[in-house]
Amino acid sequence: MKTRRLFRFTLAALALGAVSVPGSAEACGGTFCDTGPTAMPVDQTGENILFVMSPNLVEAHIQIQYQGAPERFAWVIPVQALPEFEVGSQILFNNLLAGTVPSFGFTTTRDDCGDSKRGAPTAGGFGAGGSGGTSGGDNGGPQVVKKQTVGAFDVTVLQGGTAAEVSSWLAANGYQQVDTAPALLEHYVNAGHLFVAIKLVGGAGVDEIHPIVIRYAGSRPCVPLKLTSVAAVEDMGVRTFFLGSGRVVPALYKHVTLNSVRIDWLNFGQNYNQVVSRAADSPVADGHAFVTEYAGPSNVVQSGSLFDARWDASRFQDIAPSLVVDELTVQGLLQCSGGTCFYNHPLVKPLLETYLPRPAGIAEDAFYSCLSCYADRIDVAAWNASKFASDFDTRIVRPGAHAAELLQKNAYLTRMFTTISPAEMSLDPEFQLRSDLPNVSLPGMATRRILCDDRNLFKLPSGREVMLPDLNASWPSFSDAMPWAETVEEYPAEGPPIVLLDQRSKVASELGAYNERQGWPGSTDRSCACRAPNSARATNGATLAVAAGLFGLVWRRRRRAR
Repeated sequence: MKTRRLFRFTLAALALGAVSVPGSAEACGGTFCDTGPTAMPVDQTGENILFVMSPNLVEAHIQIQYQGAPERFAWVIPVQALPEFEVGSQILFNNLLAGTVPSFGFTTTRDDCGDSKRGAPTAGGFGAGGSGGTSGGDNGGPQVVKKQTVGAFDVTVLQGGTAAEVSSWLAANGYQQVDTAPALLEHYVNAGHLFVAIKLVGGAGVDEIHPIVIRYAGSRPCVPLKLTSVAAVEDMGVRTFFLGSGRVVPALYKHVTLNSVRIDWLNFGQNYNQVVSRAADSPVADGHAFVTEYAGPSNVVQSGSLFDARWDASRFQDIAPSLVVDELTVQGLLQCSGGTCFYNHPLVKPLLETYLPRPAGIAEDAFYSCLSCYADRIDVAAWNASKFASDFDTRIVRPGAHAAELLQKNAYLTRMFTTISPAEMSLDPEFQLRSDLPNVSLPGMATRRILCDDRNLFKLPSGREVMLPDLNASWPSFSDAMPWAETVEEYPAEGPPIVLLDQRSKVASELGAYNERQGWPGSTDRSCACRAPNSARATNGATLAVAAGLFGLVWRRRRRAR
């Protein structure tokens, strides 16, 4: 019997790599543990990645979440070919998540009962830290084939060497070694992968961390999981987005459809992650499966905030430091009023803190809302107009323009999700374009009908009905016989999905038995002179809520017993 354990989703380290390779080549990546005698794996609680689908090029946008000391942040990603890098857009991820979040709400009606009723979310274990380092290759080890600063990151690409030599290079350059690292690296070294090693630039803060874009020749995207297994937690959430011309489906993993009866609609789907987790553990899927949360037009994603034509890095090239906030205001990126400042882009404030650090003893908002008031206190040694303009262009203007262009050029968006534990990270999932498959809509609204005897009849968007015995009842837990997944499918390169497991009739049978115990279907006249059902009237407006958490959901995890 597999057991589950509740946990709270927290903002913590995130990392993953991406490859696109023909055939069976794979790739992974990971955020790793910090160095030192008490080094521990970084708590990696989830991954978000966006792939832009094109025939001969992989473009992966990777959202990085991390809390901890800046000098301890590190990330290693195996890739198939020498990549290009650029800064990604955090706003794009925010809008992707918000525009396609599965929400589970309901409207309420009450039967007209006369006066008798009233009421109503390193490479398998390396970590950054320390100083020094070596370029490698002098004694047959990996060669440094590329070094680049990408926004707030120092990026180094390694090629060649054995798994032991790659491990030695990483250790010599401040990446904490773990016992399992050489074995994890061996798979990728044998496949001829290059390794991308990433740290924060010296002096950069964690608030400067941003998504990164990795682009290189390839044909099939793959989410890395093998190499992240050391840094991952139980039931880690993995969410993938795909922009392209049509729907994308798993190629190596199975696909599951959820039993919506198992979702707690009464509490707005607060157990959603548990349902996904248990569905992915269904027979045949065995922990290697994705659910499609949305597949359809990409215009559900808000694009107006991604880029503004007023953003102009050249305006800062020779600007006086006391005028920077005024120019940011003109460009719509900052608003200060009454001594309080509001930032309309997540990287504006970190840029100000780097190039115009507030003087000691002055409140942050007071300083930035009136730079001219403190002109004599501005740190002229920290200010560099040319570098500010360059960083502004690299971190804000270009990522925003590219994000807006992606949404404009790619009319279709797919969003998939799974949860997976370290022991199950034995296979890197790949994905394939299947433009011939139908769209997948967001869940939609349920309706709750309150009968005259206070029983609550929920009608789900799927058409299934669930009867709750009274107004104080919780959502039913059902018996172990009630499936978590309705279907488990496999998608070939072409042709219809192959249904490996179909439990829809079992769902209907278990639900029917449950409802029968609640006296449904049956008479609605059990405690008063109720009117006919068709006289029901709406008493409440639409009740739609998204539970707290980074993705609009309360996150749960399970601990699997093997």
